[in-house]
Amino acid sequence: MATRTERARIESLSELLNRDLDYIAGGLRDEFASMAGKRVLITGGAGFLGYYMVQGVLHWNERASQADRIHLTVFDNYARGVPAWLESLRGRPDLTLVRFDVRDPLPDPMPDFEYIIHAAGIASPIYYRLHPLETMDANIDGLRRLLEYARARRDAKQDFRGFIFYSSSEIYGDPAPDRIPTSEDYRGNVSCTGPRACYDESKRYGETLCVVFARHYGVPVKQVRPFNNYGPGLKISDRRVIPDFARDVMNGRDIVMLSDGKPKRTFCYVADAVIGYYKALVRGGHGEAYNIGVDRPEISMKELADKVVSTARALFDYQGRVILEAPQESDYLVDNPNRRCPDMTKSRTQLGYDPTILVDEGLRRSLIWYHYHPEAEDA
Repeated sequence: MATRTERARIESLSELLNRDLDYIAGGLRDEFASMAGKRVLITGGAGFLGYYMVQGVLHWNERASQADRIHLTVFDNYARGVPAWLESLRGRPDLTLVRFDVRDPLPDPMPDFEYIIHAAGIASPIYYRLHPLETMDANIDGLRRLLEYARARRDAKQDFRGFIFYSSSEIYGDPAPDRIPTSEDYRGNVSCTGPRACYDESKRYGETLCVVFARHYGVPVKQVRPFNNYGPGLKISDRRVIPDFARDVMNGRDIVMLSDGKPKRTFCYVADAVIGYYKALVRGGHGEAYNIGVDRPEISMKELADKVVSTARALFDYQGRVILEAPQESDYLVDNPNRRCPDMTKSRTQLGYDPTILVDEGLRRSLIWYHYHPEAEDA
């Protein structure tokens, strides 16, 4: 691996973060301006997507007047501890941190919010299979309580402007070849009893809840469907594919893949994804679902691993290679889709969403973040 002096010539962590946060704030100039002075609740804000969802707003606030600053409140149960990046922000007047589990009844009294982002839940396949009921409860019971809160504000003629529910591209299951790229109107090919069902089916039911509250009660809720988001903030211990590869790289080991490496995916860098989520919050149609991802390039898992190896070699003189092995766990790949690629037409036309950081550059930034970040394990 490269020495500290050699690494310093790559790109500093602060340069990387500032570049990403400038990109997010610039891409959301109009959306953040429309949210000026409003109060936003982010559930699960201590997690991966919260890393840039929170810091992106606070970065914009630094250039805004006192009256125009967006006030964020984070609800999180901190099941894996309070991340250092979030703890370092404690005490800011535009940020309130609350230890709260969305599976519990909402606080009484509940603070006033104009926007809600429901991102709480377990998204890593390894962990949601270990905690299926907790996964379902966050996606169903927690969501229902937040929707009821939004409905009550609307019924009382209080100002309530937007709500997004983090659904998942997993609701599509394993699409037929003629439905790749997959558009939002595809109804899915999903098992309701397989090892991933606790996640997939609770996200599907969650979307049904959103549509009911939008159509019958006028709640301005939108569903976002992430497609393989990755990048800064995603714990190296998360057990999703890119952090798994990064962990091998950081430890100087070969990348061992427990599959044949043939399933294909597209990968969306987190700075682009966060722009998509805020655009959906502000611009999306009530009860509408939006794919948030990129539609190119669609690459195999083996090709992804090869890209990680070549990028790490250029950055850090990594000497590892890719090794394919069979999984020891019998149902490790059960219901794992063969291909996953979004049709981005609806998000482009309705939200003005246009991601630009493709996988080669996104992997480079991600590996720099994992390499430098003193708390990548806890970030």
